[in-house]
Amino acid sequence: MPPSPDRRYTAFEGHDHLAAGPLSEVTLAVKAAEEQGVAGALLVFDDATGHVVDVDTRGSAEDILARLAAPAEPAAPVKAQVEAPAAPRGRGRPKLGVTAREVTLLPRHWEWLQSQPGGASATLRKLVEEARRRDRDSPRQARDAAYHFMSALAGDLPGFEAATRALFAGDGERFDTLIAAWPPAVRDHCRKMTARAFPVPVAR
Repeated sequence: MPPSPDRRYTAFEGHDHLAAGPLSEVTLAVKAAEEQGVAGALLVFDDATGHVVDVDTRGSAEDILARLAAPAEPAAPVKAQVEAPAAPRGRGRPKLGVTAREVTLLPRHWEWLQSQPGGASATLRKLVEEARRRDRDSPRQARDAAYHFMSALAGDLPGFEAATRALFAGDGERFDTLIAAWPPAVRDHCRKMTARAFPVPVAR
């Protein structure tokens, strides 16, 4: 499916910052860099996870934007069925999909879900989305994302292993000291990605 407009990406040419923003803007910037000729490797990172993502720069700018806007091949939707003890199942094919997955709940859980506005399914979806948002904003998620980025782009830089240990130890001051001599674009992106990783803000 088309990338979320809220999701942010960052492209690097070697250790230099190239572009940041939605995937469409970053992909076009990568294409322009390829056409101009680049000295270093071009890598695009998902800011939320720190993982490298592949971008397709074939064709014109219009071709690229059309591919990114096109919906993916539809997959069979999945419905999680919440079973109420001793409650009869409805007949017929589920509206939301053809593959059922069971969720085991105690009677009190079922009663609470059924009392919520929208019923059990809507409440479960809301709870899952809220948990996903909390996870994205958690210090652990920030540390993991920063580690993925550092491993891909800073693994050969001095102090990488010590900086990694400081990152997972939650030692923001030591981490900041260890990356201070790194190429400015890499250092600054690490600081941005670790803003939520440490219990106290790192002095800049």
